[in-house]
Amino acid sequence: MRNLHRKALAFAAPAVLLALSAGPALAHHGMHGDQPSTPAQGFAAGLAHPVLGLDHFAILIGVGLLAARFQRGLSLPFVFIIAMAAGCGLHFAKVDLPLLEIWVALSVFAVGLTAALRPTAPLPLTLGLFGISGLLHGYALAETMVGAQTGAVWAYLAGLVLIQGFVATAVLVAARWLAARHAVFTRLVGGLVAAAGAAFVVMALSA
Repeated sequence: MRNLHRKALAFAAPAVLLALSAGPALAHHGMHGDQPSTPAQGFAAGLAHPVLGLDHFAILIGVGLLAARFQRGLSLPFVFIIAMAAGCGLHFAKVDLPLLEIWVALSVFAVGLTAALRPTAPLPLTLGLFGISGLLHGYALAETMVGAQTGAVWAYLAGLVLIQGFVATAVLVAARWLAARHAVFTRLVGGLVAAAGAAFVVMALSA
């Protein structure tokens, strides 16, 4: 058990340090600070944003980890993606979501903690987490494109859907492969996501 705790700390410590060292620019990526103005730029930004934004990347890892535990889990990341698209729509419709950064960080923590502590999380809980976290992250991801040209916005959304589906599915496949050999490591990665989420919460509260 002590060895397991040491491994968990070894996985969690780098995540905390990395998250604490990440600046706000990583969480809200544009084209070197400029808003994409063409479909090509929008698509490239959509592909890059969830990967360069550490909070968004962390939630995709958590989504893949949780989805991997269900027999038909390949469809579950699309619940997150559909909710993400709805969150983008809310932002474009100028619906106000207060304390967004805190809620986004808490969603990363909640998904990671569930992946670490609940190897057989109930489907309703998983769907709820995916729906809420997808909505919050979609709202945050839309910030880059508020006021942009329509073509660039749609291309950005296409990039978001493509990269998020790819990352979550890749994590799902990897998690199933690891679980078949060393099940504890998928839970340790969930702990890593939770640790990063906790660090994001600290950052959001201190901003």
